[in-house]
Amino acid sequence: MKQIMKHQSLLSGIKSLGIMLSLGLALASCTKDDVVQNPAKPNEEENKNLTTFVAGGENKTRTSMNYNSGDFYWEAGDYIYVKDDNGDLKKSTNAPTSKVASFNYKVPGKFTDHSSYEVYYLGKNSSGNSVTISTAQSQTAPDNTAHFGTAGDYGTATATKVTDKNQFEFVLEHHPAYLVFQPYTSNTILQSCKLTKVEVSSDNDIAETYTVNPTTGALDASAVSNGKQIVLTTKDATSGSSYNDGFPLTNNGANVSTNGAYMVIKPGTHTLKVRYWVKDVARNVEGAITKTYPSTAYASNTYYDMTASLDVKNYDGDHYYMWDAQEQYWKGHEWWSANKDQPVLNGNSNGNYAQSNADPRYYHEGGGSGRFDATQSCATIPNANELSWYCKYGDPRWDENEVWTTMGHLYKGGMWFKKKSVLQAEGHYDTEKSADGSTDLRTTDENYGSHIYTSGLPSAADAGNYFYLPALGYYNSGRLHGVGTYGYYWSSSASPSVSFRAYYLTFSSDYVLLYSYLHRNNGFMVGGFK
Repeated sequence: MKQIMKHQSLLSGIKSLGIMLSLGLALASCTKDDVVQNPAKPNEEENKNLTTFVAGGENKTRTSMNYNSGDFYWEAGDYIYVKDDNGDLKKSTNAPTSKVASFNYKVPGKFTDHSSYEVYYLGKNSSGNSVTISTAQSQTAPDNTAHFGTAGDYGTATATKVTDKNQFEFVLEHHPAYLVFQPYTSNTILQSCKLTKVEVSSDNDIAETYTVNPTTGALDASAVSNGKQIVLTTKDATSGSSYNDGFPLTNNGANVSTNGAYMVIKPGTHTLKVRYWVKDVARNVEGAITKTYPSTAYASNTYYDMTASLDVKNYDGDHYYMWDAQEQYWKGHEWWSANKDQPVLNGNSNGNYAQSNADPRYYHEGGGSGRFDATQSCATIPNANELSWYCKYGDPRWDENEVWTTMGHLYKGGMWFKKKSVLQAEGHYDTEKSADGSTDLRTTDENYGSHIYTSGLPSAADAGNYFYLPALGYYNSGRLHGVGTYGYYWSSSASPSVSFRAYYLTFSSDYVLLYSYLHRNNGFMVGGFK
C-alpha cells in the first residue's frame, strides 16, 4: 500500500501551516488599527507607558479557520516577548482571551533607539526565554491545532516602526515543522475502533528546547530527554465529548475533518516510524499499527500530510499444519468454508481434524534414529540449525502492541527478528551448523533457549532489518490455544532421536525457544521467516 507524504510551505499561501489554528496570521478586512484589544487593559492611563506591537500588518479577508484555506488565528493566552533597548526580553502585558485574527500587544520597556525590534513567540509554557517542543502533545478534536501553543510551537519576527506612532508591526514566522496525520481504513473491524494516539519515533531528535541567546538574540537549541519520540494523544477528557475514546476511523480515504491530527516537530532530516494506536472500545483491546517513512528533510515553517492506510495485516488461518503434512490442519473444514469447523477463538475445539495417516492432513511419520528431513509442507522452511541462529542472534523483541487480524478477529502480540540477510551479513547464519558453531541439530537432539531482554519495535533506523511473526497460537487435538500469547512455528527438521517429535520455534513475551519436545500431531504455523 502506498503511503502518501506531501508538503507545502507556509510561505506559499497554500494551506500555509505553521500557525495552524494556533498562531495564524489571517487578518481582518479592516484597517491596521482595527484589531481586538484585551478587555483586561481598557484603561488608556495604564497603557500610556507601553508600546504597541501589532500582530499582523496586512489586510486579509477574515474567514473561519479550516485546513484548506490557510487562515490562522492567535489563540487565548498567546503572549509575545520583545527585546528592548536594554537587551532585556519583555513579556507583553496582555494576550488574546479568545481566538482572534489579529491583536494589539502592549509591551513594557524602552523602544526608542531603533526602528525595528525582535519579537519572539515562545508558546504557552515558556519560562520567559525558552520554549520546548514537547514529547507529550495532546489534541482534543480532529482538524484542530489549538494545542500548538502548549506543544512547543514558536516563532520570531522583526517588528518595524509605524511612522508617527508609538507602534510597531510584525508578521510572525514559525520555525517548527508540522505533521498532519490522516489515517483511514477499509477494514470493517478497524472502522469500529478509535484512534487514541499517534506515536512518532525518529533516528534523531524531533523534540528540542530553544533558548533566546542574550547576546545574539538567536534561538539556541539544546537536546531534551527522550527527544527521539513524540506521542500525540487524540482524546478529549471533557465529559460527554464525542472524542472521549479517541478520533473516529470511519473513513476509507484520507479526510482531515474526520480525524486529522497535528504534531509539532523539530525541523531537520528524519527517518520516521509512526505508530497509530487504535482501540476496540467494546472489547477494550488497544494496539498499534506501524508505518515507516524514509529519510526526509522536514523544513521549518512547513507542514507535511502524512496519510496512511490502516488496513492491518491479516493472517488467513490456513497455514496451521501437523508436521510436514500434505495438507493444512483444517483443509476442507476452514472457518470460511461451507463447513466452518475450524475453531477461531482460544479454547474452542472441533473433532474434524486428522486422526490417522489415512488423512493427508496427518503428520509425516518416520525417523527417530538420525537425520530425517521434511519433504512435503515443511520442506522449504528453515531447518533446526537455521532457526537456532534466529533464536540466539536474531535480537528477538516481543511487541505486545502491534495489531493484526486472523479469522475475523482483532489481536495483538508477536515477535520481531532480524532478517536472514542481516544475520548472514553479521556472520550469524549457517544451514549446516547450529548457533554454537559446531552442532548439527539434524543429527544431535539439542534445545536452544533465549530470554527476552528487549521489547517493542526496533528503532526507526533499524526497522528495515527486522521482520514480524505474530503470536498465532496452535491447535492440539482440534482445540485452539494461545492466539495473541504464543507463537509456534515448525522447522523442516524432525527430532533425530524420537520418531513422533520434530523441531519447532516457540515464543512468548519473555522467551524464544527451539525445541523438539512436542508431538508432530500439533497444528503449528508453517512459514513466515524472512
